[in-house]
Amino acid sequence: MPIAAAKAKARGLARVAGTVAVVLVAAGCPGTRPANLGATNGALAPCPASPNCVNDRATDDTHKIAPLTYAGARADAMDKLAALVEGTPRARIVSRTDDYLNAEYTSLVWRFVDDVEFLFDADGRTIHVRSASRVGYGDMGVNRKRVEDVRERLAKP
Repeated sequence: MPIAAAKAKARGLARVAGTVAVVLVAAGCPGTRPANLGATNGALAPCPASPNCVNDRATDDTHKIAPLTYAGARADAMDKLAALVEGTPRARIVSRTDDYLNAEYTSLVWRFVDDVEFLFDADGRTIHVRSASRVGYGDMGVNRKRVEDVRERLAKP
């Protein structure tokens, strides 16, 4: 193949790749809402094998995170938690009951969506938590950082 033809072919492939990138950014990368969200038998779903999820009931170091705690009445803690989520940029509450809150957090640039769940334990002042990316493999620690941020903000008076 002559050099000029090879360069033309490379430019054409670069244009196609650029177009695909623009379409992905414009469309966002929300992924499909998982079917396993919500509590089953008083527990949130376990994390997948990929390292882009944290869950307080996980047993391995990659996925394990401490549950959240609260003082006072459960209803007050739920209201405070909901206000924290609603006050977070690019976060929205998808569903809420007396003891469960599900939110979606969308990343700024690539528009990836993470599903975050909070389940209030009926027997104590514990909030079980799961935060998981919908797409990809790694998350550069975003889900863990998010939960720790919520923990810190929830502890403030």
